Amino acid sequence: MANVISDQNLSAFVLEKAKQLKLLILDVDGVLTDGRLFFDNEGIEYKCFHARDGHGIKLLRQTGVEVAVISGRKSNSVALRMKNLGIEFVYQGHENKLQAYAELLETLKINPEHTAHVGDDLLDLPIMTRVGLAIAVNDANFAVKARADWCTTLPGGHGAVREVCDLIMQAQGNFEAILNGYLA
Repeated sequence: MANVISDQNLSAFVLEKAKQLKLLILDVDGVLTDGRLFFDNEGIEYKCFHARDGHGIKLLRQTGVEVAVISGRKSNSVALRMKNLGIEFVYQGHENKLQAYAELLETLKINPEHTAHVGDDLLDLPIMTRVGLAIAVNDANFAVKARADWCTTLPGGHGAVREVCDLIMQAQGNFEAILNGYLA
């Protein structure tokens, strides 16, 4: 597993913001998935999630950082995957993502500067411009990347979320303890 901090030229700003995070908010299509939508002849939708992203989410949550999902689309497969990962705060069908974001801040009693959002498209910008750390996946829309504090090296659906989780755990000094648990 690469050391995100030493493998990239991360600014002191990004590292300082990552140290302060208490909540990571994720988009789904294009972030947790590669953005492609699959439908069978009956109209049933299928999504593909990356196992390393899921494991990174579980590890990050073990360190005390909460994870939430806000998606403009609604999908049963998302509900099932998030339940499997233990993510309690799942907002689907929210094209106006700010309402869900405001509810999260109120429910969790968290200030915006202690939140991060990972996005890939224009629907993510309203939240990304209000969080403490705005993150874009590598293959995000150019306007989203231009407004992000940091861009992952990996594209959405291909381990980008794991990269974010590793960065946060490393910045907060929790990654070595997690790693040592696997080496014992």
